[in-house]
Amino acid sequence: MPEIRAIVTDIEGTTSSISFVKDVLFPYARKRLPAFVETHADRPEVQHWLHEAAKEAGYIEASRQEVIELLLRWIAEDRKSTALKALQGMVWREGYEAGDYRAHVYPEVAARLRAWRAEGLRLYVYSSGSVPAQKLFFGYSEAGDLTPLFAGYFDTETGPKRAQASYEKIAAAIGEQPAHILFLSDIAEELDAAQAAGFRTGWLLRPPQALPAQPRHPAYADFDAITP
Repeated sequence: MPEIRAIVTDIEGTTSSISFVKDVLFPYARKRLPAFVETHADRPEVQHWLHEAAKEAGYIEASRQEVIELLLRWIAEDRKSTALKALQGMVWREGYEAGDYRAHVYPEVAARLRAWRAEGLRLYVYSSGSVPAQKLFFGYSEAGDLTPLFAGYFDTETGPKRAQASYEKIAAAIGEQPAHILFLSDIAEELDAAQAAGFRTGWLLRPPQALPAQPRHPAYADFDAITP
């Protein structure tokens, strides 16, 4: 079997608790986003993503308030919108920098990532959250700044996480044959797509989830159980 040279990891449910995003980050963005848009609407990057959100919704003309209400609805729906993710990331940056919270990582994750890096493996992130939000997440984690461990980040601008083509693009960007890349996720459909692209896969099923007798992908309860 080809040796693993690079590891691409998901975040929610894989390196970190889904509840942190659901119970901390989403409510924070929902509470702060209206005022953020009102006070930062003159910034070019904010204007760009507000325009992209309106375009995605099919609005020909929309007031700022209508776009804000659209974004709040998308937060409630957990819509995988690149525009929403970008704007949420800007709001979350203010929260991280103010010390309002630190990103959760499972207890063994930081040490295991450091060990893999020390072994010469290249580490990458692929998450539905925007790349800036990913960097904030690992930059302000409970385990400290983990960003020096990662060689690169990918988000939904690369493509949907359940699409084979997305993983083919990631392999090309990394410059590695898919058979030498291990993708870690808690979502079987994402792993299916990665496997179809030729990746090796690891299915994170953290307690209280039980490891199935015949899993669709190699299954692990935590990162310490993974031997790439």
